[in-house]
Amino acid sequence: MTTAPLEPHQARQAAESFGIDAARYDRSRPSYPDAMIESIVADAPGRDVLDVGIGTGIVARQLRAAGCTVLGVEADARMADFARGEGFAVEVAKIEDWQPRGRTFDVVVSGQAWHWVDPVAGPAKVAQVLRPGGQLAVFWNVMQPPAELEKAFGDVYRRVLPDSPVTRLTPGSAPAIYAAMADKAADGIRATGAFGEPEQRSYEWDQRYTRDQWLELAGTTGGTTLLAKDVLAELLAGFGAAIDAVGGSFVCHYTTVVVIARG
Repeated sequence: MTTAPLEPHQARQAAESFGIDAARYDRSRPSYPDAMIESIVADAPGRDVLDVGIGTGIVARQLRAAGCTVLGVEADARMADFARGEGFAVEVAKIEDWQPRGRTFDVVVSGQAWHWVDPVAGPAKVAQVLRPGGQLAVFWNVMQPPAELEKAFGDVYRRVLPDSPVTRLTPGSAPAIYAAMADKAADGIRATGAFGEPEQRSYEWDQRYTRDQWLELAGTTGGTTLLAKDVLAELLAGFGAAIDAVGGSFVCHYTTVVVIARG
């Protein structure tokens, strides 16, 4: 008898593993397009924001710079502590269990975290705290390394971690995977009956990485944070060799995928 794989929001060990090295996460994870932040803020009825899965405060810092006041909800206490060090108020909880205590917000955002949230219970909780005309905006950065490197990274995974789900991915599959995640988020929002029709948007941009910068980033993903140190070291060494083979740096293309719905 086979066991069905867990949905992301049920995989709590992975969801709450990112704080293992919060500083590394913060310095290596990319921020989000300024145009996206500006659009979210411009369409909001006010500047009070709830950041679901605030992490180390990457999204929150951009929102604060745009004039918003941000409260964070974060399941990982280590990430919450880091964000507090950045000057944000953060409450440790899963959004499904979080107690708003009568507080309401103009915007609820979630960057790179909504797939860890129950797709219906999450937006149902958000609907309880949105002010009239407020909006929910959830978004992800989808990384797309050059095809040659993506194939090489996959080869490293197959050698070091042959049983990893990553080995079953085909080059160029990331956009389709994240599109499915965005569709699932939109379906969950619709299921609450508390929002207008969700809108999907995307933003395209590029970022150059050196070998060391990419290895920093690679150690912060859901597929690597729970690895034993020696296994992670072997994996990163393989990635480093692949990057060295193309000259020691490369340009990674990103698509930021957004789902927005007004309450």
